[in-house]
Amino acid sequence: MNIKKNIAILFLLGVSTLFSSQNLYASEQAVAIDYLHGEQELSGIRLAYRPYQTQVTEFEWLGDLDVYWEVSLNFWEFGKENKHETNYALALSPVFSKQFDTLYGKYPLKWEFGIGVSLITDTRFAGKNVGSHYQFEDRLGVIMEFGEQLKSSVAIRYMHYSNGGLNDHNPGLDFLNVSYARRL
Repeated sequence: MNIKKNIAILFLLGVSTLFSSQNLYASEQAVAIDYLHGEQELSGIRLAYRPYQTQVTEFEWLGDLDVYWEVSLNFWEFGKENKHETNYALALSPVFSKQFDTLYGKYPLKWEFGIGVSLITDTRFAGKNVGSHYQFEDRLGVIMEFGEQLKSSVAIRYMHYSNGGLNDHNPGLDFLNVSYARRL
């Protein structure tokens, strides 16, 4: 199976959880702010809103799987302070997470992954021709929940933006990301 089909299947799985009424509970909203650090002098801020969060229990071999949708606005900068480029991205991603451990017996640790879609304003950025305004937003990370009723979380993740081979130019943009999120 090729990568485009895998991405489409993951995205459709996320969409199906949004509209499915079986085995779902605990829909909550959340907001997040992230700092992104990329290669060379590439950095950014990411503001995110999670309008929908739920849990899927219908996959026997996975157990309980948390799913949330995230809409984000990214502000990226590249270059020195007095001479830099700016780019913006709007993204929509289904994100899947699963608890794998607990820190000190009370702070859940979870892994997360997601593949979404994004739209960027400039296709020439950070010394690269990224090929298309349309990009995929991939993520892989670790989350720790904390605070009153575990409503806060911090995450460290790797994020990758690329057009998935839909264009001849596809160098991608890679970021390490530190995030703080709060459920409302």
